[in-house]
Order: sequence, then structure tokens, then C-alpha cells
Amino acid sequence: MLKKNTFSGKTKTFCLIGDPVEHSMSPTMWNPALQELNLDSVYIAFNVHSDDLEKAINGMRALGIRGMNVTIPHKENVIKYLDHVEEVSLKIGAINTIKNENGYLIGRNTDAIGARKSLIDAGCQISGKKILILGAGGVSRALCFILAEEASEIILVDIIEERAKNLAEEVKKKMDANIIGKLSSKELISKELKTSDILINATPLGMYPKIDTTPIPKEYLHPDLFIFDVVYNPLNTRLMKDAQEIGCKTLGGLDMLVNQGVLAFQWWTEKTPNSDLMKHSIIDFLGIV
Repeated sequence: MLKKNTFSGKTKTFCLIGDPVEHSMSPTMWNPALQELNLDSVYIAFNVHSDDLEKAINGMRALGIRGMNVTIPHKENVIKYLDHVEEVSLKIGAINTIKNENGYLIGRNTDAIGARKSLIDAGCQISGKKILILGAGGVSRALCFILAEEASEIILVDIIEERAKNLAEEVKKKMDANIIGKLSSKELISKELKTSDILINATPLGMYPKIDTTPIPKEYLHPDLFIFDVVYNPLNTRLMKDAQEIGCKTLGGLDMLVNQGVLAFQWWTEKTPNSDLMKHSIIDFLGIV
């Protein structure tokens, strides 16, 4: 039987910041894992607007918050407020995890490693494959850098053409990768999907509460695609359901969420959490068997 946490002035605080965070499953997976290890700690989600980002980071120092996860839209902008960012994460240009070492804040990107592990565990072959990535935000940055080493070609599209092109040029320069950034359009996506092996949705489209939306019309998909949707709420997005109906292999964002969470947990606490407990805490919360 797990020991019930009793919070006090000694309780360590970990948190998530983003905008919005109401949908986040991070507290749902973190707190049971902390409790199982009998750690006097708690994990909380805070909604932080972009204008208040610097104040939030200063608050992390002032309040002694031990660890902070960072989600949309702060993964890139938060870097300038930190004391140190690890070299690989600095190359990526986005972080999702901050460690507070007595007021000295260190940034790290656990999204990239967590995503790659999720794909490999799901049986996705990355080496020599053509990948189409939708969206050029913080998660996409991590994906582009971690996959560029193995993929034969990456097509990156975004509704803001400049953002896609700038990120692609950055990855190409730093990784010597075959990557092109383009303006997202139905015509372009339809064309590129015909010769793509892997499709990654790195946009919020399909995320709760707008669960009936999808970034790709079903008729554009083909059975030989492996589809990775980074959205994890709902667990099975509209895009994934459409893909499964035509025979595609799919992967949702839950495993990536858990994997990056495990890495952050280990970094902050020097202990290894029960990843199965973290995953099933979310599944149970969402009421899905």
C-alpha cells in the first residue's frame, strides 16, 4: 500500500508552465510516481502567459521550485532567462525541462530523446526514411534535430512559411541534414505524403477540447505510412483513428510524454520512477482501458 503524502514546509515542489495547461496530464502521471517512491514532493501545473514568462522563471528561483517542465508556447523563449543550457539543447534551440540548483537554473531538452525512444519502441524504422513533419514549433525543433541524423529526407511545413524555412535552414546547417521548410497547404501535403514513409503531427490540432479536428484529410493517407501524433489528450486522435482505418501503424503522444517525464524525474530526483504507473495513471484518468 502506498504511503499517503502529507505536505509541509519541507515538501519539494515541481511544476509545469505553459499556456494553456488545463489539459495537461503531467500532474496526473507525476504525483502517483512521487508517492510510490515516498518522496515528500508535489507536482503542479501553472498557466503562465507569455508576458509573464520572465516573472515565472524568477519565481522559480524565489520560491525554490526544484524542477520545472515547459510546454507550449514557452519552449524557445524561456532559454534567455536561464543561467545555463546544455550544449545539445542549445543546438536544438528549445528546452522543456529546467533544474534549479540552489538558484542556478539549467535547461535541458528531454522531448528529443523521449520522442526517438517512443518511435523505436513502436517499431518505427527511422534510418533512410522520408519524414513529413507538420508544425515548426518547440516540439518540432526537437524532432527535427533528433531525427535528422538518420532520416534520408525531412519535409517541414508550417502555416507560417518563414518559421518553417528558418528552422529547416538551422537544422540543415547544424546537422548537415537533408531538410526543406515549406508553407503548409493541402496541395503540398497531399503531394509530399505520396512519397513519405513517416508523418508526424507536431501541431496542437486534434488536442482536447477540439478532438474532432485533424491536420490531414483521411483521403491523403496511405497504408504504408507510419503516423506519429504528438497530441496525447485524447489518447487516440482523429488523425490516428483515420489512419488506423486504412491500415497505417500509429503512435500517439502518450509514450513520448512518459519518456520525457521519466528523464526529467531522474534528473531532478536521482531516482527512477515507475514508467508503467505514470502511463496507466493517465489512461485511468481518461477512462480508457
